[in-house]
Order: sequence, then C-alpha cells, then structure tokens
Amino acid sequence: MSKQSILGRIAQLAKANINAILDQAEDPQKMLDQMVRDYTNSIAEAEAAIAQTIGNLRLQEQDYQEDVRAAEDWGRKALAASQRADQLRAEGKPDAEKFDNLAKVALGKQMQSEQEARAAEPSIQSQNQVVDKLKTGLDTMKQKLDQLKSKRSELIARAKVAEAQSQVHDAVKSIDILDPTSEIGRFEEKIRREEAKVMGQQELAASTLDAQFEALEDVGRQTEIEARLAALKHGGSANQGQLGAGAGSTQSEGDHVEAEVVDR
Repeated sequence: MSKQSILGRIAQLAKANINAILDQAEDPQKMLDQMVRDYTNSIAEAEAAIAQTIGNLRLQEQDYQEDVRAAEDWGRKALAASQRADQLRAEGKPDAEKFDNLAKVALGKQMQSEQEARAAEPSIQSQNQVVDKLKTGLDTMKQKLDQLKSKRSELIARAKVAEAQSQVHDAVKSIDILDPTSEIGRFEEKIRREEAKVMGQQELAASTLDAQFEALEDVGRQTEIEARLAALKHGGSANQGQLGAGAGSTQSEGDHVEAEVVDR
C-alpha cells in the first residue's frame, strides 16, 4: 500500500462525520461495530505504513548526513593536499604538482558529495511533511476510534434503557387490560357468597332446633289435654286431679288437729 493511498485513507476516515453516518444507518449499533472494526484495522495498517515511511526517512537522513560528512572530509583532504603542494613548491621540490592533482580529486569528491546531499534535501523535507501528516491523521483516527467506542457504549446503554422502559410499558398495559381490581372484586364477591351460605346454614340449623323444642312443648300440651279429657269422662272436672289432691291434704291436716285436741 503506497504512502499516498494510506494518507488519503487516513484523511477520509479522519473527516468522517460519525453522527451523520449513524443517522443514515438502519441499525446504528451494527454500524458502530463495523466502524470500530474498520477504524481499528485502518489504524493498524496506518501505523505499519507510517513506521515504514519513518524508517525510509531515517535511512535518507542517514545517507544525507553521510554525504555531508563525506563532503567535509573531502574538503579537509583537498586542503591538506593543496597545502602540501604549496609547501613542496616553496621548497623547490618536484612533487608539488602531484599534491595539487590530489587536491583537485578531493575537491571533485567533495562537490559530488555536496551535490548528493543537496539532491536529498527536498525528498527528506517532503518525507518529513508526509510523516507529520500521517502522524496527525493517525492521532485523529485514534480520537475518532475513542469517540466511536464511547458512542457505542452510550448507544448500547440507551438501547437497554429503552428496552427496559418498553418492558415496563408493556407490563403496565397488561395490568390495565387485566384490571386486577375487578379480579379482587370478583374474589371478594365469591367470599361474600360463601359467608352468606354459612350464615344461611347456621340460621337453618337454629330454626330446626327451635322447631324441635316447640314440638316437645306441643307433645306435653297434648298429653295434658288427653289427661283432662280422661278425667272429664270419669265425672270430674278438668282440674279435678289437682284440686282433689289439694282437698285431701286439707282434710288430713284437719283430722290430725282434731285428734290432737281430743288427746289433750
């Protein structure tokens, strides 16, 4: 994957409007999950690409520094060779020209190193700009990823709250439909009927007992009527039995008093 495609992809993901994307999604939670996966994968790819880009940049910088040092080194060698040539020429020795030639070779090497260093500078500068953009885009992507994860957690929490509210609403609706007060009323009415039934049974039992006692009283009365009827048939009165018993008792008491007087 080239640097340009990575940079373009990072820029595209960094500019993404999460809220707008979610508004258009049929299932925001699934969309968020997919976006989290996409951003995570893109961040991993971007980090690898940026690491490679930075590595290449550091190699270019090392080559540039080597060219700079080589230019400086060849400059010192050219100066040393030139100075030696001047010294030999002053002494009248024949090797002065040779050292001047060495100085010229060293100067040629110096110019070549300087040229290579200058040629590398624009590329290094451009690569530094690319790396800076990649780093900035990567940081933005990581912030977006954190935003996505936070949004996902918020959405899941809201979904759970909405589900709980829906369950409560359904429960309340079912309660309204069932109307438990009417159920209680019917149950209370059933208990009242049972209580009335018991009261009726108790009242019935009490009336039956009273009727039994009344029947006993009727039997006694009828017996007395039969006895008086029998007495009437034998020539007495209806109260003859009781009254006769009283007279007999009085006569006995009189006879006893009379006998007591005679004795005295």
